[in-house]
Amino acid sequence: MTDSTAPRSPSFGDILKRAKSPWTVSALCLLAVAILDPARLGHITGDAARAFGGTLPFILFAVALVAYLKASGAETLIGRAFEGREATAIVLAALFGGLAPFCSCEVIPFVAGLIALGAPIAAIMAFWLASPLIDPGSLLITAAALDWPFAIGKATAAVGLGLFGGFVTMAIARTGVLANVAKPRPKQGCGCGANPATGRPHWKIWTEADRRESFRTEGWENLVFLVKWLVLAYVLEALLIAYMPAELIASVVGGEGVGTIALSALVGMPAYLNSYVAPALLAGLMEQGMSAGAAMAFMVAGAVSSIPAMAAIWALVKPRVFALYLTLGVTGAVIAGIVFQAVV
Repeated sequence: MTDSTAPRSPSFGDILKRAKSPWTVSALCLLAVAILDPARLGHITGDAARAFGGTLPFILFAVALVAYLKASGAETLIGRAFEGREATAIVLAALFGGLAPFCSCEVIPFVAGLIALGAPIAAIMAFWLASPLIDPGSLLITAAALDWPFAIGKATAAVGLGLFGGFVTMAIARTGVLANVAKPRPKQGCGCGANPATGRPHWKIWTEADRRESFRTEGWENLVFLVKWLVLAYVLEALLIAYMPAELIASVVGGEGVGTIALSALVGMPAYLNSYVAPALLAGLMEQGMSAGAAMAFMVAGAVSSIPAMAAIWALVKPRVFALYLTLGVTGAVIAGIVFQAVV
């Protein structure tokens, strides 16, 4: 007896799901530029490709490391390492994040790895918030454009925001609200873990076919996932730079006062404000009347929660964690601006 069942035609839901794919959205964005503004297509695609190429080494390193730890069963050690030491982990994550040379998109592969390995969400949040704000290179550039008090204030804000976000997240997590923070993703591979006889990781994964297969499947799944979302993030970044100049956004947040600082954080939140370009821009705006507190709030919010970063973050965590991340980022930016304004 032959199977005469005809192939099922794609439903509207299937088509809608494919249309929402990051690959589809990226392609549609570039297609729109090709049709409406073909002269800028090469510039926009070039900017996106260069930004993605700069992040690719971090992606490959993070993917390989997570795949190896999963295949060997060593991810269980990560959870044990933080047991009873969550506060210490938050402090270390905030300090390390303040020194790490990652922008808001480059930090995504490492956050994805930490989530996959079961690190506490509070420590992840501390690193996530602190890392995009400052690094040794941007510290010097900020000092050159805005003077050392502003540079030191930004570095302090980075660590302070990490600590603030980490400890607030830890308090919320203890209520059980933040359990199972990662969005569900298809699981592949054999699910190799620690040695069942000893409970210890099996470091020589190349000696067992199942572990080699687990490394390949886990690595490929994570690589595809990160690449598709970061490609979208960098396409959005290139579009923002091309069509929404930071000068235009920042020009509406002149003046002084707490209200202006809060408005600066809200306006800066979706904007892409590169840490190497922003200091010179804000120096000019401060000469035209923008307060130091508003400039600090704008810079912090723009670095932490730009639209490109939000696109990648949305793919990683559930909506409640995403909302918490944005709330902490904007609140921290406002606090940083108010404190800096009071100090200077």
